[in-house]
Amino acid sequence: MKEPAILLDGPSADNDSVASVLEFFGVPFQRLSPAEWIRDAGNMPPARVFAPANVFLELIGIAEKTTDGISFWQNRIYAAFVFASGDVRPLEQLLERLEKRRVDIPRERAETNWQVSDRFPELCGAVNGIKVTSRNPGLQMVLEEVRLTDAGIIVGKNGAAFAKLNFKNVPVFLSTTRVIDIHCRLNSRNFDIRDHFLSAAPVVMFVKWAFPETCFQPEETSACLIIDDPPLKPRYGFLNFQTLNDLMARCHFTSSVAFIPWNWRRSDSRIIELFRNNPDRFSISVHGCDHTQAEFGIQNGGRLHWKVDCATRRMKRHESRTGLTHDSVMVFPQGVFSETAMRALKGSNFVGVVNSEVISVGPEPGTIRISDFWNVAVMNYHSFPIFTRRYPWQGLENFAFDILLGKPCIAVVHHNDCHDDCRHVAGFMETLNRLNARLVWRSLGDVVRRSFRRRELSANVAEIDMFGKELLLENSGNQKKYFCVRKTESAPEQIKEVRAGNRTMAWTTIRSGVAFQTEVEPHSRQMIRIVYHEFSQNGFPGENLPHRFNAALRRYLCEFRDNYVMRKSFSQSPS
Repeated sequence: MKEPAILLDGPSADNDSVASVLEFFGVPFQRLSPAEWIRDAGNMPPARVFAPANVFLELIGIAEKTTDGISFWQNRIYAAFVFASGDVRPLEQLLERLEKRRVDIPRERAETNWQVSDRFPELCGAVNGIKVTSRNPGLQMVLEEVRLTDAGIIVGKNGAAFAKLNFKNVPVFLSTTRVIDIHCRLNSRNFDIRDHFLSAAPVVMFVKWAFPETCFQPEETSACLIIDDPPLKPRYGFLNFQTLNDLMARCHFTSSVAFIPWNWRRSDSRIIELFRNNPDRFSISVHGCDHTQAEFGIQNGGRLHWKVDCATRRMKRHESRTGLTHDSVMVFPQGVFSETAMRALKGSNFVGVVNSEVISVGPEPGTIRISDFWNVAVMNYHSFPIFTRRYPWQGLENFAFDILLGKPCIAVVHHNDCHDDCRHVAGFMETLNRLNARLVWRSLGDVVRRSFRRRELSANVAEIDMFGKELLLENSGNQKKYFCVRKTESAPEQIKEVRAGNRTMAWTTIRSGVAFQTEVEPHSRQMIRIVYHEFSQNGFPGENLPHRFNAALRRYLCEFRDNYVMRKSFSQSPS
């Protein structure tokens, strides 16, 4: 084991939450009591130790009686993550041991604003230096006088909630909060780090820092800005495409237009030319079919299959008419979808969904847990992926934490967010670029293909967790690279074939889905695609004339509202 993990158990130890986080990142660990670990550690490399404060105190006491002091700590422990388990007294006792003086931890502090230190960039990753305003501060325990200038990692006005201390030259990362239970059900539209910052950020930072070779990591942090709804015309509402293009060039970001297929005959040749001349900045994804109210939130499977097929045909006609390709990625109108809609998309040519919502509508909404949302993509609906996106108003801290988890960075705006010639939008993209993370701005289709988890098993072998129906593997080395790929799959019998480029690959069923292996030559790339059997459409004949009339009326009324009513209302509003 390259980076051994030890989870120390003891009386009333609250360790299941830590175990869940380790399992989420793919880190193997042993659960031992302090006495068992001291007795059985043998010649293993220095371990990364996780323990509640009371159990870590027990470890100190046993080590002092049974080992040779300082050498035990330096030879057995690489670093320790110590956390609260509900009772403040063990934290006080531990601090007294670490600080060699009496320490009282305030028991009633309502903190709201937190600052992540910028002195630990390797530990903090993308959240390095950011500010977080807690929406549910509650009562927090803080470390008031623990050399905050040097030790504080997450600091509020009254002290630190997460700090790096030392015990016998071993770094001890001390969190004053219990660790989040990622198996809890997600009850809101998505996960908001402002509700869980102190329980989630410290343990994630430590795990990503302490296990760089063991835990799953993203290949890269792909990024894209989605702009919902606009037809390809020089101006739509407040959005001017030429202005946007200039800002993308200056501020270094990309945009995908969530294009409504109903508009396939209405694109302006000037904007088509702008998109074709700037393929490294502009891309197009698919935004529903007619973009009627909750059109993908219905339960009629035949009608949904027809809508998916209709959207595909319209986008192909648009491509034939304009020469402008599109990404086969669905963005649901109003973010509304049913589980049946996800099944319909899985049996089509779409490679994934990008959406603001992750909880389906219907009589029995899907159960989504925090761990499901934390993943690169939500895979709960027929194993077809939902890659999550966020609005800038949800806060920089949510984007930063998503990146820390290994999720892609996908932002979304509407035309009305461009009321100042896109300056605020471009400014937020620049803020994202200044995070302690290297964002690679791409088309939305490439974001899906390149969003996966990876870890190196050896110099020439890598393990891959795949999410979208397409996966782009690259080998930049000088030797052939072998990839062991696995993908969550609820119904392996629906797979028609797995293709690597033009060849068909063998695949096997595993407990959690399917697995296959491939090899990539030096300095080359390979596209993997999973092809599913087409699902039955149940003979739905197509939308009737009243529906088509209402869809057209809705589109024209929305454009009138956006191009005239909203712009006039904004120009007349007080400054």
